[in-house]
Amino acid sequence: MSEFTIGTKVTAFYKTGKYIGEITGTRPDGYVVRILSVLKHPRQGDLHNPNQTDVPLFHERKALSFREQANIPEKMVKSYDGEVDDYYESLRKSFQDLQQDLSNDTSEFAQKSLEALTGVKREYELMYNINL
Repeated sequence: MSEFTIGTKVTAFYKTGKYIGEITGTRPDGYVVRILSVLKHPRQGDLHNPNQTDVPLFHERKALSFREQANIPEKMVKSYDGEVDDYYESLRKSFQDLQQDLSNDTSEFAQKSLEALTGVKREYELMYNINL
């Protein structure tokens, strides 16, 4: 295991999202990371069948919450030494970036992802009282 210690700022990939967080614990083959900021909003759909729409369940996937702690495999954690943006601003930006990318794509997957994001957007607006 690498030498990340409690309190170290890191980037962490979780499912299809990318976050800035801090190490709060170690586990065999991984770390517990407290989420501080969102760099890339998770993609929608089935993780096991990327870019496919003919799946049993097309998931609506929200970003991990502010200060939520997640178990992240060691290989998905990298050192980070930059600024940490406000969680809610980073969520807004990453959501809008994903929405824009999908809006520029005419595929069936992109259209279904945009539909899923509509539900995610409503939840964010209710949970965090922010406008996306």
